[in-house]
Order: sequence, then structure tokens, then C-alpha cells
Amino acid sequence: MDLRFTLLAVPPVLTQIHHDLALDEKAVGALTSVPVLLLSVAAIGGSILIARLGARRATIVGLAIIAVAGALRGAGPNVAMLFAMTFIMGAGVAVCQPAAPTLVGEWFPARIGLATAVYVNGILVGEAIPADLVPVILPHIGNSWEINLALWSIPVILTAGVFGLWISDLGTRGEPRSVAWWPDWHKFLTWRLGILQAGISVLYFGLNAYIPDYFHTLHRAWLAPIAIGALNTAQVPGSVATLFFAQKLAGKPRFFFFILLVALPAVAMLIAGSDVLAVLGVTLLGISSAVGLTMIVALPPMLTHQGDVHRLSAGMFTIAYLGSFLLTLLGGALWDATHVPQTAFIPVGIGAVLVAFAGGTLPRDQFAQGS
Repeated sequence: MDLRFTLLAVPPVLTQIHHDLALDEKAVGALTSVPVLLLSVAAIGGSILIARLGARRATIVGLAIIAVAGALRGAGPNVAMLFAMTFIMGAGVAVCQPAAPTLVGEWFPARIGLATAVYVNGILVGEAIPADLVPVILPHIGNSWEINLALWSIPVILTAGVFGLWISDLGTRGEPRSVAWWPDWHKFLTWRLGILQAGISVLYFGLNAYIPDYFHTLHRAWLAPIAIGALNTAQVPGSVATLFFAQKLAGKPRFFFFILLVALPAVAMLIAGSDVLAVLGVTLLGISSAVGLTMIVALPPMLTHQGDVHRLSAGMFTIAYLGSFLLTLLGGALWDATHVPQTAFIPVGIGAVLVAFAGGTLPRDQFAQGS
């Protein structure tokens, strides 16, 4: 949950930040997607820490960075501090990202699908809670987006304490960790998994970046918090459902074609449908992105040996989040260039196609399990 609390505290107050700091649409898109870029750029740094410190200690370092930088984003407030601390906070999340599949492989080698579903369920609950609670909290803190951003660092630093004090004996299980940390860029599998996750990530981040301003521009401002809430809340039942079938479904290439079949009609409902259809479309996108993320994060421990999971994960995240950042930014650029709000969601459709292509064509014989 802590890998998303501070990130997703932004969309519910994005309109206030946009107004107070006079941001244009590209800057709005960058504010949401800069942490995603850092998940790419700093993923290799996470791999280094895992190789040197182990996955548990690397996670503690990452959580501490998230908490401190996340709390300081509203200091000032000014644009430079907001983006600088968002940058550093994203680096902290990036450190934790490759650690998670490594911990899954170390602690639950026989139940990778289920353990990944539990972990991703935590991520998605962490995305839903701020979307639902920020509107409730704001009136009690003087509608201050600065204080709101700081509050979400509290559970993050508490979790770092839990990792440090109560689970110190769990991070040493499994085969000895490899000291290698640099991703193998020559492996086509690294690139395929990166493209696959880039597609599923833009399904989510591309919507969070532009839905608030999209409905405000269309003079349907009341629908913005409903749509953001639906997108994030819908991920929870989608993720919970995977707890029951993830172990069997993980590693099934044909699954990824279903993402495309659901996502493209859902995008059409968002941009061309009535208010009810728009919310329904966003809900379907939330569910499909949640289930897809679970199946994708489960792949590295299934496709390589335990001592190499952090390297494959780091390579996958580097490619994935760079691609997601660029696609999300493309949405803002299309909107600015055409002055047509609907064009901001074109990259979401592109993401669905990438998921179907990269995931649906994975050779079945590459899987250590799940087929």
C-alpha cells in the first residue's frame, strides 16, 4: 500500500495544484508521470541495493525516501520544490519495486502467483484509499493540498519501522543472492516484459493524469471525483478476485488478449458515452489494469532463477515505466496540440494493444510454472 499512498494523494487535489501553481497540461501530465519516470530511471539503483543489502534492507531505504520526500512536496509551496521532491519520492518507490518480486520469490517460492496477488492487492488498495479519503480529509485540514500530501507519508515511515523491527529474520531465505545487478539488455525477454508492463501501466497512469481536467474542460466537473474514485476503487475487487485464480492463471499468454478486448470498448465509453457509460468505462479499465498488473508482476520469479529476479525485474521496470511516462506525456501533448480533450486518452488504447501483443505472444515453454 505504501508504494502508492503518496503517489495517489495527488490526483484528487490536482485541480487545486494546477490552479495555485499555474501549470499547463503538459506540466500536469508530468507531475503525475514524473514518479513513473523515476520508477524507470532508478529501478537499476534498486537492483544495486538489493544485490548489496538484500531485498528487505533495500525496501527500508526506499520507504524512508518515499516518506521524507513525499512529505516535503508541498513545502513552499512552489513548482521547483514540488517537482524536486516528487522526483526524489519516485526514486524511493523505484528502489522498492524490484525488491518486491525478489521477496516473493524468497519467501513463497511455491506460491508465486498467490503471493504476487496479495502484494499487488496491497498496491491497488493503496491506490484506492487516497482517492476515496482525500475528499473527506480536505475539509478538516483547511482544504490544503500541501498538508494532504504530507499526511500520506505517515503510514509509509511506520511501515519502514515494521520492516526494520519485526521481520528482520525473513529476508535471508532462499538461494544466496547474486552480486550481479546490471539488467541483461541483450535478453529479448527483458524487453518483452518491459513493453508488456508499459502497456498496462499507461492504462492506469494515463487515466489518472487527465481525467480530472478532462471532465472540468467538458463542464462536467462534478463527474471528475466520481470517475477518479471509480478507477481506483474498481481495482480492488479486480485484485481481490485474482487471489482466487492467480496461481492457475499466472503465466497464461492468452490471458493478455482479454485486456485488449475489455480496454478498447471501455476507452470508447469514456470519451463518447453518457455520464453513466463514462463511469462504467473507467470502472472496466480499473478492473482490467488491476488484474493485468498482477499477472505481469508474477512473471519475473517464474521466468528466471531466484538470484536473478532483481535484475530481470529492474530491467522490466526500467523499460516499462519509461514507456509509460512517455505515453502519458504524449496524451498531454496531443491535447495541447489539438485542443481536443479526448486525444489525451489515445495512449491508453495504444497501451492495451501493447499488452495483447507482448503478453499474448510469450512462448509457453519459457515458464517455469503456470502453464
